Formats: sequence, C-alpha cells, structure tokens
Amino acid sequence: MAINPDKMRGCLLGGAVGDALGAPVEFLSDAAILHRYGPGGIADFESCYGVVGAVTDDTQMTLWTLEGLCRGIVRGQLRGVSSIYSVVHGSLLRWLKTQGLHPAVDMRWMPDGWMLGERTLWARRGPGTTCLSALSHSSSLGEMAWNDRKGCGGVMRVAPVGFMHDSFFELGADCAHLTHGHPTGYLTAGYLAEVIAGLQQTPSLERALTRADAALARASASSEAPAALVGETAQALANARHEAELALKTGVPSRIPTSLGEGWVAEETLAIAVYCALVGRDFEHAVRLAVNHGGDSDSTGSVTGQILGARDGVAVIPQRWLAKVECVSIVDRLVETFVGLDDGSVAAEDIIGDFPEC
Repeated sequence: MAINPDKMRGCLLGGAVGDALGAPVEFLSDAAILHRYGPGGIADFESCYGVVGAVTDDTQMTLWTLEGLCRGIVRGQLRGVSSIYSVVHGSLLRWLKTQGLHPAVDMRWMPDGWMLGERTLWARRGPGTTCLSALSHSSSLGEMAWNDRKGCGGVMRVAPVGFMHDSFFELGADCAHLTHGHPTGYLTAGYLAEVIAGLQQTPSLERALTRADAALARASASSEAPAALVGETAQALANARHEAELALKTGVPSRIPTSLGEGWVAEETLAIAVYCALVGRDFEHAVRLAVNHGGDSDSTGSVTGQILGARDGVAVIPQRWLAKVECVSIVDRLVETFVGLDDGSVAAEDIIGDFPEC
C-alpha cells in the first residue's frame, strides 16, 4: 500500500503540536493549571524554553527515529540488507550527541548526515533520564536495554514506524526496547506503531485499535516475560476504551479520568492518548484534553496528535498552531525523503550524502 504523505505529515506535525501545547504545563498540577489558565486549562501555545511553539525531546526523538528509518532504507537499497532498528539506534545516538552526551560505542565511523546541522534539534528540552542513561551506556548498535524502565520515552517516539510496510509491531517494540527494558515500555510502542499502520488502511480508529489488539495478543503470547507484566498494556487500553464509552454516553468530557493515570509511564501515556482520540470532538478538543492534566502533558498531547494526524491528515490541525510550531521544515524534508524512497522518486544513491548508510 502506497504511503499517504498527507497522513504522514499529519502524524508528525500533529505530534509536534500536541508536544508544544503540553510543554508549558508538563510539570504543573491540576490545580496549578486551572489557577494559571482558568477552568478550560491551557488553550493555546505559550512560551516554553523561551520559544512559543517549542517542541521537546518527544518530537526530537521522533524525528531522529524517522531519520534512522530513512538511513535503514538507504542501507537496504544499496547493500541489500539492513537491520532497521540497529540503524535507528545509531540515529538516537546522534540525538544523544545533541544533548551533550556520548555513548560508550565508538561513533567516529558513523557519518553524521544533515540533521546534526539543524541547530533547533540541539536544544535540551527535558530529556528523559532513562533514554539518556540507556543510550549513554550503549556499547554496540542494536543492543537492547537491560533496565526495568517503562517510562513513556519509548512509545512517544515510534509513530513513524507505522509508515513502514510490515512488521510494524515488532519494529516499534524493538525501537523502544533500545532504551526501555520493561515489557510495558516496549509493547506499548509496538501497539502504537500498529495503530498508526492501521489508520493508513481504515478511517476507523476502533478498527485500527482492534487490529493492534490482535498484534498485542500475539506478542504477549510469545513473550517470556511474566504474564502480569505483559498484561499491563492490554489492561490499560481496555480501561481507556471503557472510560471512553462511558464518557460518550454522558456527553463530551472536559477532564481525563483519574483512573487512566498521569502519563509518566508508557501504558498511561498510551491509554490517555487513546481515550482522548476516541472522545475528542475534533483535533483541537482532543489535544487540549490530552494536555490539561497534572502529568506528562507534552507526551500525552504528542501521542494523541500523532494518532489523529495519522487518521485525518494535516487539514485537521489548527492553522494557528501549524504556523508557530517548531520543526515544520524538518518534518517536510524527512517525509519527502521517506515517501520518495518508497515510491522510487528518490534514489538512494542520490541522497547518500544526506542519509549516509553505515
């Protein structure tokens, strides 16, 4: 199935917008948000990190993941073989470099590419300690994390995997497992990648979720992890859909149910995003709902925006946000390359300088 570039741009820009809207309130309590912004909470971009429309590590790492996918495709086309998640790992290590840190693995033989020339991506915007630690201790490309962390730093960045042609769940999970060793930390990422892939084939979020449910069940059945750990993702998603069903029966909700958590861990981020995408009357309402809570607001806003942007395309994103959010030109260049590599309009040989395969 051909990639829909509008849906891909919608996914990435929707995620960036949700990230930028939620960033100013990420560490505020519910009470503090209501006190500062009124009963409706934050409704528009506010200055954060000295910039209106600033994105955080969520969007940075998502873009570096997509850069890695492009490199992996280039490598596959030129060499006939490519371990995609290992190449993505290399791109995440380049992101680590922008944060002022260096991994244990020798990167001197790994060519940089054009994205390291984008100074916006060098800004340090609250990067997660698990991602920083896991990447810093990487001793080889493709090395999976051995920690027991299940923060949302894995699920928040894997949406681009849903635009590959197969193995969405497995590749999404592997890309998250590079930094998060807990099953929930990477199974949630596989689930989101499968949802994004499903939305390329159906406009129904419910159908995409059902498809992802089946992929999660298969992955859970083959997992060697304890059942209680593996089952956390399915339970959180079931709770999100149950709460969404109740909310839609009683009217359009104005707050996220406390039973869904605050989004600091992966299953809560995914559950909140699924809930908001299901109950939101439109993109703006869903994303505002996703960020106005005392938790990881930029991540829940970002994943919500990714889901709805992947389903509906760029047109549903308010223009006033698109005009101000950071990294639009970077998104456009990455999407153009990714789609061009897929449909053959861009030759790997012609862009090897921009996306050096290693």
